[in-house]
Amino acid sequence: MNPPSNDLPDMQIDTSLNSPQGSAAAQRALDYYLKPAIAEEAAPERLFDVNRNISIEEALVHASGLLRCAAATAYESASHLHGAHRDLALSTVHMIDMAKAMVNRSLEGGQKG
Repeated sequence: MNPPSNDLPDMQIDTSLNSPQGSAAAQRALDYYLKPAIAEEAAPERLFDVNRNISIEEALVHASGLLRCAAATAYESASHLHGAHRDLALSTVHMIDMAKAMVNRSLEGGQKG
């Protein structure tokens, strides 16, 4: 039986480089393969978002209109209810009306009247 022969050619290995530390190519390779990808902070997906360019007055006017619609919806819902459920719906109407009054007061510029 013949011993296995080593058919591989002799390879010359450069042993002058003791450490990849300080090597720009080695550092780039390590950065590419080992560092986690840094993703930009993604804005959370929103179903509704407020235009950042809207003025405070425009926002308050829009909020007042939304509160008016919410009050009308709650009042209409209360008209078809009875007992405690009706009382809860009407208390919602009352809270919406109070919030609307506060928004309207803000639109007036806080003047005492």
